[in-house]
Amino acid sequence: MRNPSALLLINIAQLLTLRHPPQAQGPRRGPALKELGIIEDAAVLCLGGKIVSIGKTKDALRDPWLKKNRKKVLEINCEGQVVLPGFVDSHTHPVFVSPRLVDFEKRISGASYEEIAEAGGGIRSSLAGVRRAGKSLLAEKVLDALHEMAELGTTTVEAKSGYGLSVESELKSLEAIRTAAARWPGTVVSTLLGAHVVPAEFRGRSQKYVELVCNEMVPQAAKRKLAQFVDVFTERGAFSAQETEQVFAAAEKHGLGVRAHVCQLSQTALQTLLRFDPASFDHMDHVSDDDITELSRRDAVATLVPGANYFLGLDCYPPARKLIDAGVPVALATDYNPGSSPTASMPFVMSLACTHLKMSPAEAITASTINGAWALRLADRKGSIEPGKDADLAVFEAADYREIPYWFASNRCAFAVLNGTLVASGGSGELG
Repeated sequence: MRNPSALLLINIAQLLTLRHPPQAQGPRRGPALKELGIIEDAAVLCLGGKIVSIGKTKDALRDPWLKKNRKKVLEINCEGQVVLPGFVDSHTHPVFVSPRLVDFEKRISGASYEEIAEAGGGIRSSLAGVRRAGKSLLAEKVLDALHEMAELGTTTVEAKSGYGLSVESELKSLEAIRTAAARWPGTVVSTLLGAHVVPAEFRGRSQKYVELVCNEMVPQAAKRKLAQFVDVFTERGAFSAQETEQVFAAAEKHGLGVRAHVCQLSQTALQTLLRFDPASFDHMDHVSDDDITELSRRDAVATLVPGANYFLGLDCYPPARKLIDAGVPVALATDYNPGSSPTASMPFVMSLACTHLKMSPAEAITASTINGAWALRLADRKGSIEPGKDADLAVFEAADYREIPYWFASNRCAFAVLNGTLVASGGSGELG
């Protein structure tokens, strides 16, 4: 890991800037998802963790400031490589202790998601480990995940709690995220997911648990600045739309943004949730036509997580083409978690988006970068390569950007730049 004050990438085969189209506002939608803003034989200059200029290599090397200061600049030759904005993974659950291998085997033998949960598996099976673990152990687990993500080209991560489901354990989980984030050069956005499922001790008393989330978890997380967002798993076997509204109202009262797990296993009407201005609706496998029409008029992002559908062995995938063709802004994320999507790889998720959701490689890249930034309300800093934005870059061993989703289940990322800090990966990138 290196943190040069000045960094110059030159001779880039394809620089995918994702610069905003003229006059366009808000997240990308429709045909704009395919506009990558490609510059060939390109250069990017970064100073103090910010992008200061982009353009052709020949023009960059003529710059008077660079001529004068070139000896102070770390220069990396990216010949034959693709450079794009660092991935923004806008939906992850990294605070857990152990993989859920029993769930994995049960699912292979034919048990459904709900049957596994009823048998004591699923989300609730991760509780004991998180409740028992100390904050330092949880922080190490989160940090390990963040490092793996960086090696795959991810530079910004949304990280949720949700496997503690008690006031003490949810706050401990958020503290672990904060501790890990302070030791990682990238950017982490924290989300309180206290309303993940109803824990066993509140079985049959879901309203009492919702009150605990609203009256204790949310206020304490807000007061201690441990979360930027509040999330709810709105689904059969978890929380109803009415209970979600209660939690969202508490978040709104305490100045926190909201996002929603919704329409994963069954359809939920989104109309009543839209009044809380969610940053994103995540999963969206069973969204109604009426809600698609409504979302096409808004900036709330539909965040699709096909890694979960793949790992759960589902035939149904999110209706990406229907959403995109209707004008709904779409993002992609890993849903990194121990039960339904144990992958840290955004390139793998992009490959799934191309093969199973029928998104084009360009649409998948836009959904994994600038629209992920919109889903976290960070588009002013993240998701595109433009002067003034954070120096978040991913460099891939590829002559063409379409290779990134093409080479599935392998890591072609040479290195990443996270807020100006270089992180080496499995490729052969020259780090100076």
